[in-house]
Order: sequence, then structure tokens, then C-alpha cells
Amino acid sequence: MNKDHVIFNIIQEEFERQKKHIELIASENYTSDAVMEAQGSILTNKYAEGYPGNRYYGGCEVVDKIEEEAIERLKTLFQASFANVQPHSGSQANAAVFQALLKPGDKILSLSLNEGGHLTHGYPLNFSGKVYQGFHYSLDPKTETLDYEDILKIAKIVRPQLIITGYSSYSRTIDFKKFREIADEVGSYLHADIAHISGLVATNLHPSPLPYAHVVTSTTHKTLRGPRGGIIMTNIEEIAKKVDKAVFPGMQGGPLMHVIAGKAIAFLEAQQPAFKDYQQQVLNNAKAFVQAFKKLGYRVISGDTDNHLLVIDVFQKHQITGLDAQKTLDSIYITTNKNTIPFDTQKPKYGSGIRIGSPAVTTRGMIEKDMEQISSWIDEALKNHKNDVVLEKLRKEISLFTSQFPLK
Repeated sequence: MNKDHVIFNIIQEEFERQKKHIELIASENYTSDAVMEAQGSILTNKYAEGYPGNRYYGGCEVVDKIEEEAIERLKTLFQASFANVQPHSGSQANAAVFQALLKPGDKILSLSLNEGGHLTHGYPLNFSGKVYQGFHYSLDPKTETLDYEDILKIAKIVRPQLIITGYSSYSRTIDFKKFREIADEVGSYLHADIAHISGLVATNLHPSPLPYAHVVTSTTHKTLRGPRGGIIMTNIEEIAKKVDKAVFPGMQGGPLMHVIAGKAIAFLEAQQPAFKDYQQQVLNNAKAFVQAFKKLGYRVISGDTDNHLLVIDVFQKHQITGLDAQKTLDSIYITTNKNTIPFDTQKPKYGSGIRIGSPAVTTRGMIEKDMEQISSWIDEALKNHKNDVVLEKLRKEISLFTSQFPLK
């Protein structure tokens, strides 16, 4: 078979980009070699519609073992009674939960996208806001943190069928017990989407939603450091049955067995002592970022972080949008993403902030002093975003720096 040199060369180009760039997108990480090997294995050839022991195709007796192992490892990792490892993504995991528990037109109550929520939590342009009615609670304007009393007031007015907690750019600890009390008071299901913090939850560095939420979803990348994909967990058998039907045949056809194998490997890796050490360093590095940016005069949203990410207000400091900041940092090999801040006056397309995440740089072996250096480079670049001489100097410094933390 002829080799595809075009795609091979593009993959190599991306490998070089990842080696050269400082990766600060909170949603991204680097998997182990074992996870990548599983995803590139012959398992990609096998179609396996259905569930272990109940497939629609023959020849699934071997891949059944992989999915069963993934399920058991996931249940052990999070102390969950039931788990589904088939969702292709976090978004599809959320869609399956909605299909399992809601009817079209039912009400969802979640944090608004601009303040740290997610597209699939009822945003009008997303399926979740088109099929269901999306209502939103806000953060406290002064503290920029969750206001549980206000959330309860809104829940009593809206009377949603589903309340969602778990966010894309919220940096503080979530009180799942309070959310369950709110849900119980208004007769709602509680759905915890821990896509961002699942690695911290798995290592007991963030409280777990499993004792309180009716259903929990997550991605398997980000802090969990596995392949890109989704998972669903619950401790309620009736909900587990509904979720399984919603995933297949409700939402998806055949599962991606090569990805499920990668998930299984990641779940075992996350049970090792070294993984908790890694997660602690993720937290330490995020804290180091907060302190460094504060010293440099930036406003950190909510004033601190309790997890792997933070959002800084670049407009206040430099009078540039988050988009302009992102483009400037891209040009010096620092990868971030523009982000809205609570009660932002900029359009979401531009945003007033950037989101900073520590998982990927921690995987590469960087520690607190490196976060201070990276923060300094970010500040210098944003101050001189129109000065090509300064930006070229920074490119050289960062290229030398990243060469000290090789990717295999």
C-alpha cells in the first residue's frame, strides 16, 4: 500500500508545533505512549454495536473484554456503581443524559456560557438550547463565585427538570452537596459535568459529585490525561439503564473500540500513586500562575483558583481583547484561548480575558518556577504586542525553554 506522505508530513508538522509551543489550553493534555498505541491499534477495525454480551455483530468476544475492563476500572476510579464508556465525546455524553432524563421542551438550569458554562448546557445555538429550554444562573458580581442562595431562588422560579453543575472556565471548588439540596427542593435531577476536573476528583483533590449527583459525565482527556472521549457514571440503577439506551441506540452506533482501549489504559494509569502526585503538581502550578499574574498587576477572575485553571482579565491591564492576546501569544509559541469574563462587555468572539491551564505543562515536567517565567513572557508579549523586535526575542527564549522539556 502506498504511503500518504502528505498526511504524514502534516502530522509531523503538528508534532513539531506541540514540541515548540507552551500548551496552556486547560482542555488539552498529552496522553501516555500506551494510550496512543491503543488508539492506533487493530481495534479500529472492529465494529461492535451494542454492549458486552449483547452485540449486533459477531466476533465481539475479544473486544467485549476490553469494554468490560474499561467499565470496571472506571467504576473503581470514581467509586461509581454504574458506568458507560462508549460516548465519543463529552458533548455526546451530555446529550445522552438529556435524552435519558428529559423530554423535548423540558427546562435545563445551568451557568451561562459567558460566565464559565458550556455550550451543551443549554446554549441557544447548541442542540441543548434548541431541543430543551435553557435557563441560567449567574456568578456573584462581587466575588465572581457561585452564589448558592441565588441559584436556589432562580431554581424555584424556573422549576427545571435538570440542574447542571460543572464548568469550562470556573476556577473554584464546587459544593455538590448544596447543588443536590437545591435540586431536591425543586424536584430536579442533578447532573454534574466534571469534564475539566475529573482528574482532580479521581485523586480526591476536588470533592466528588458521585455521592450527590443523579448522573455524572466527563471527558477522558483534560486533567484525566486519557484519549479524547466521554464517559457517564451514576449510582442509580434505573438511571444507568436509561443512559445505556440513550447512548445506544439513542445517540450512537458502534463504539470506538480503539478509543475505549485507550480509556481503559488511562483509568488504570489514574489509579497509580504517581498520578496523584501529578495532579497535586497541576494544582501547585495553577496556584503559581495566580500569584505570578497578581504580582504583574492582572485581575484574576474570582481572585484565585482551586483547580487546574484560571482566567485573567487582559483588557483591564492592556486594553486589548482576549482574541488579540491569544493571537499575540500564538506568535511567540504560547498557546492559550480567548475567554469571556463574568459580565463581559466584549462580544464572546473577542472576550476580555484568556484562560490559562496547567495540566499539559505539568505533564511535560514544568514546576512552579516555570509558571512564573511563563507568566513573565506572557506579560512582556502583551505589553509589546505591536513590537516585532521584542516578540522575536521572546520566540527565541521560548524555543530554547521548550527544548528542555522534550515530547517523545
